[in-house]
Amino acid sequence: MARQTRLVLWTAALGIFLFILLRLFGQQPHQATLSSSLVFQNKEDVSSTDEKTQEIHIAAIVCGNRTTLGLTMMKSALIMCSDFIRFTLFVDNETSGVLNETIQLWPDNILKRMSLDMRPVSYPEDNTDEWNTLFKPCASVKLFLPSLLKEVDSVLYVDVDTVFLSPPLHIWQHLGKMNHTQLVALGPEMQDHTKGWYNKYASHPYYGKFAINSGVILMNLTKMRKFGWEKYVVRVNEQYKNRIVWRDQDIINIIFHFHPEKLYVYPCNYNYIPVHCSITSLCQEAEQQGIYILHGYYNAFINDHLPALKAIYTSMQQVPFLWR
Repeated sequence: MARQTRLVLWTAALGIFLFILLRLFGQQPHQATLSSSLVFQNKEDVSSTDEKTQEIHIAAIVCGNRTTLGLTMMKSALIMCSDFIRFTLFVDNETSGVLNETIQLWPDNILKRMSLDMRPVSYPEDNTDEWNTLFKPCASVKLFLPSLLKEVDSVLYVDVDTVFLSPPLHIWQHLGKMNHTQLVALGPEMQDHTKGWYNKYASHPYYGKFAINSGVILMNLTKMRKFGWEKYVVRVNEQYKNRIVWRDQDIINIIFHFHPEKLYVYPCNYNYIPVHCSITSLCQEAEQQGIYILHGYYNAFINDHLPALKAIYTSMQQVPFLWR
């Protein structure tokens, strides 16, 4: 790993640690009220919520053994901002009870600026089993958010192995920067032709020179519905199913290969992934501005291949809610 990149990552880890210390000293623990209504409350029901704050809608999929990752992602979003956040989680039977029980233990002053809507994982009626096992269990749910969230205009989808290192509002504001044709905002997968997986191995079309990563997706669902997004998803899967490896991400890449005008690409520090720093530095924006969202795919938050990434995640996981 390049020296400059190591410095960026360890600085971020140290920053999280100091942030936690500053919050802990001089603050008394706040006892949470065990009321399910707090977990599922709406912003309109909270009279103490500042109506001037932004409202951000974050969606994620929490299946199998990924409950701790999901809780840490939510915690990081809440710690990093004071805006009201609506969380929509698509869950299976294994995770719903644990999520509900854990979140009810969070302090009242955290719960009053969030809402939680847990929905069962679902797919189109046709080929449900195929979609459920596409790449990883439940992963393809993200492809069907326009119909699963029919009442929602825009949403920020994040994989559960992400940690916010800046206010979610930073990425949410990119919705206003998208032009009238752009449906979705995504970050780059790789920016080096010698190390890129897609330019070396992909046997299907993909976006741009090095492809895009689908771990952090800013979606204008209204535009996606008008575009007929899900019809494209089904059609692409039928045509390329024997040639795609990363499945849901490959489908997204194929769509935007043929419709590049529909995609808004934000800088790599909004979806900072391990390949940006595993060998050398491949994200100049992170070096200049810092990492906004850290995406620890390939179990980077769990294994010891990139200790700085694991340290950041562990610090965020362990910090208690003792302030605000």
